[in-house]
Parts: sequence; structure tokens; C-alpha cells
Amino acid sequence: MDNKVSRVATFPPPPDARVKGHSPLGTYRPGELKGIVRINQDKCVGCDTCKGHCPADAIKGGLGVAHSVDIMRCINCGQCLVNCPFGAIEQMSFVDEVAKKLSDPEVTVVALIAPAVRVAIAEEFGAPPGTLTVGRLHNALKKLGFKIYETNLAADQTIMEEGFEFIAKVRYWLLGERDEELKEIAHHPLPHFTSCCPGWIRYAEIYYPQLLPHISGAKSPQQMAGASAKTWAALNIWNVDPRKVYTVGIMPCTAKIFEASRPEFKSAWEFLKEKGSIPEDTPPFPDVDAVLTTRDLATLFKMKGINPLELPEKEKEEEPGEIYTGAATIFGNSGGVMEAALRTTYYVLSGKKPPNWNIYGVRGHTTGLKEMEIPIPLKSGETIRIRVAVVNGIKNHLDKIVEDVIKGTSPYHFIEVMNCPGGCINGGGQPINPMGTSWIDPLLPLRLKA
Repeated sequence: MDNKVSRVATFPPPPDARVKGHSPLGTYRPGELKGIVRINQDKCVGCDTCKGHCPADAIKGGLGVAHSVDIMRCINCGQCLVNCPFGAIEQMSFVDEVAKKLSDPEVTVVALIAPAVRVAIAEEFGAPPGTLTVGRLHNALKKLGFKIYETNLAADQTIMEEGFEFIAKVRYWLLGERDEELKEIAHHPLPHFTSCCPGWIRYAEIYYPQLLPHISGAKSPQQMAGASAKTWAALNIWNVDPRKVYTVGIMPCTAKIFEASRPEFKSAWEFLKEKGSIPEDTPPFPDVDAVLTTRDLATLFKMKGINPLELPEKEKEEEPGEIYTGAATIFGNSGGVMEAALRTTYYVLSGKKPPNWNIYGVRGHTTGLKEMEIPIPLKSGETIRIRVAVVNGIKNHLDKIVEDVIKGTSPYHFIEVMNCPGGCINGGGQPINPMGTSWIDPLLPLRLKA
């Protein structure tokens, strides 16, 4: 139990962090958070390591000169941060705001826990990387005063929505079906792209907006969890006023901090007003109020003197918001969203269980691009072959895939994109091993240049 992690400097949101007014500011819309990741000019030695890991070319500065982040290009993924060998890159943090909400007896504070957090948080307390702490993490959060709504439960919802969205595209574009139910699909061609990764979505919006009709319309699990917690769970599980529910994404990802600030994510407020569950004049509120990274959560635990590893793994009572399937759990790895969606697609189109629920061919691990063709026997007796690709890290592996889609020459029907090599488990908000995490992609700690 002597594993060491590197410390990351954080800063609270400055007064100008959110775009004010009613007009966009560069690549940001009103209300969105900017400057989530920044470089400390006094610590940066200009080694250029961050440039080698930034997928958006958002790092400015020459070799040997202190660098800075071009926030208009930045996708907030934090890959520069987790790979900086000098600890010069800092992250915006909402720890103080969340701690204040937890101390308010009038507020129901809800933790939306991502799957990658449960295998990382123990590392912040000296345990080996990958130590699984589901029950201990839940018990620690409850000791802090959180209610729990598992993002895994929302991931199950996501895969039902995104899986059936892809099935509709298969029916329209591959099987030639035409009916009123599929009318909207005419505007959303294949290949179908996943939508769970907020770094990838911002990358597409800034650099490849022509891809947007291809991208799934399903919200990410975090955003589904926030909306569900403030509606279904607030009214039916906790029996509290939804206006006094404060949702906190517990995420492995710095880009999730940005995602929660997107102005369109106010579904709970809209739904509750429509149903008459809150007064008509209730001011708008977001589905997710704040996001803590895995590192932030460790900081909060330590502030309150709580060590999850000292708590029991067994929970006293499991609530409905803590129940989920294995399909949700694998979202944290590269290929996990694809695998879960393909399981659903195979079962619905064929009416049969797949030969093996484990679809190993799409699991990214340390491979930058995974490709697979899956035959699906249809109920009609025909067989279709679904060609899929998993992009495991935007930096080195996405552009060729995208260029083929734009030219109309892509061989794929379904493409998963994860910004971070390895997937969410290597996100910008995870514990940082002193040796760095860049070994995942490429295999060497630092890129070699001729």
C-alpha cells in the first residue's frame, strides 16, 4: 500500500470563468466554462511534452519558453495535464463549492459516479492502480453526506437510446426500410458516431462540424444521470424538492466539467415545469451542477478525514439509483460503448443472444485503432455484416477516419471515439502516476522526433 501519485494544483472558478451575456465568445456559448485547464507560467520550462499529447493543437509557446493554452482551441481533455513531467498544468476545481453544499442541511447533494472512478480512487490513498472499491466508495460518499445515483445506471439508459438509434439507422440505410418512425433518420447518415466523450464532441464541433449529423443524439451518461436524479429520483426515491437537489458528477475527466456547463442541458428544469412539479417561474437550473474529478474527490475525502480503504466493502442498503448492468461498467474502457451497443444491436435485429457476450475485437486497450466486422443474422433469414471501428485516442488516430467519412469513402457503419488513449480510465481527471500515463499511446513515455 505504498503507491505514490503526483499532486495536481487546482484553482476555483474565477469570476470570468463563465461566458456572460447572450452572445458567444469565440468557440464558447453563453454560460459555458472556459479556461478549465491552464499552464502555470512560473513552473513551465517549455519542454514541449504537452504539445505532443494535445489533440487540438491548443498549446502555444516555443521550446524553452513558458507555454500557454489557447482556450478557443482547447477541448478541456486534460491530456496535457496528466503528461506534464513538471506539474506545471493546473485544473479548475469545484471542491470548495461542493463542500459548502454538503454542509447545508436544506440541500440534497447527489454523487453521479462514473465507472472509471471506482478503479482509480484507491490509488489516491496508496493502493495499487486498478484496485476496485465500489462498496467502499459508496460508503465513503454516504459518510460525506451524498446521496448516490450511479452514472452506470444512466449508461444503461444511454446504451438503450444510442443502441436503438443505431438500429434505426441500420434499418433505414442498410435494410431500406421506410416508415414514419424512421423519417428523421434520413437526416442522420451512416457511419454512426458515439456521443459519450465530451472532448470528442467539442473537437468535432470546432474542427469537423460537418460530422455533426453523423453523431448520436444521445446525451452522455453524466447528463442523463443528472436529469434523472433531479426528476425521477428526487420525486420517487428521495421524496425531496427537485429545486433543492444539487448534482455532482464524479468523473475521471476534466472535459466533463465543461460538458456540465453546456446551456442545452436543462432537461430536468424543462420537464418539471411542464409536469407542474415546480412553479412556472422557477429560474433555470442545470442538470449537473458541478463536476469533481477523481483527484478532486480524493481531496474532499482528505479534507473531511475520510479514507475509503478503511471502510467496509459491503453496503448496508442498496438504493434503486445504485443498480446497473455490466454493459454500463465497461463504458470506462476504450471499446466499451461500442461493445455494449453491439450486444443490443445483435439481440434486437436477430432476436437471439450473440455467440459470445464478450466482443473482444472492439476492446481498445493500447491499440490506437480497432476494426471489426460482425455478421448479424436477421429475423428474415438474411445476414448483414456490420463494420465498426474504435478510435482509442484522438491525437494519433482520428483524422484519417474522419477524412474518409467526409469524402464518403468510409468503410464503417459505426465508429466509437474516445479522446483519451485507453478511454476514460486514462482521463484528464484521474490519479497521476509519477512515471506518466503516456505509455498507453505511444508505448514510449515521450514521443521521439527525428
